[in-house]
Amino acid sequence: MTEATDKSRTTKPANKRGAARLAAVQALYQMDVVGTGVMETVAEYEDLRLGKELDGETYHAADASWFRSIVAGVVEGQKQIDPIVHASLSDDWPLARIDSILRAILRAGVFELSNRQDVPAKVVITEYVDIAKAFFDGDEPKMVNGVLDRVSRSVREGELAEKPDEATCEPE
Repeated sequence: MTEATDKSRTTKPANKRGAARLAAVQALYQMDVVGTGVMETVAEYEDLRLGKELDGETYHAADASWFRSIVAGVVEGQKQIDPIVHASLSDDWPLARIDSILRAILRAGVFELSNRQDVPAKVVITEYVDIAKAFFDGDEPKMVNGVLDRVSRSVREGELAEKPDEATCEPE
């Protein structure tokens, strides 16, 4: 095996985290729709999905501890996360009206922005926008970007640079 081939087969930790984020969103969606519990769902994903083949689909290897952290963190912190998401949505789109997979994406993103200060906000936002793009062809990824950007500016003050129009706008 050549060095180039060997490098293409290794998975970088960031890729494993990305796979963990995607799996966490899928698990949260499953829990929301089917009503399964966190322990049952996490065990199913770790035993049957993460890095495995299931029904002809091969799941990417994922950082299992990152996956568990997101799923458990969203479930444990949902009473704090949901009001943050709701406050970042427009008045005509309450959280209950949003598609279940979109809710899972936003909840996971808000969890990471609020609890994983070791990961830059731009990385978190980009990762969850990419996940939204995997599920939606319309404006949903833009909505994820906007909501997570607003959340990051409130829970991580000063980390993201001000937008040009925010810096020049005078209060009315």
